[in-house]
Amino acid sequence: MINSSIALYSWTNGVVMIAIFAVVCITLVGILINFMSTGKKNDESDHISEDDNIEN
Repeated sequence: MINSSIALYSWTNGVVMIAIFAVVCITLVGILINFMSTGKKNDESDHISEDDNIEN
């Protein structure tokens, strides 16, 4: 009787909030992996070629 009258968990609001949080986390991790895999390599970005560095 007491267990049925006390709602310990809101299935409607709680599940929706947890699902939205999970989707946001998965999306952010996917974006991070995408940036890491398509980034410039260190050899190309650290070195400046001789043609770009022209002194007058």
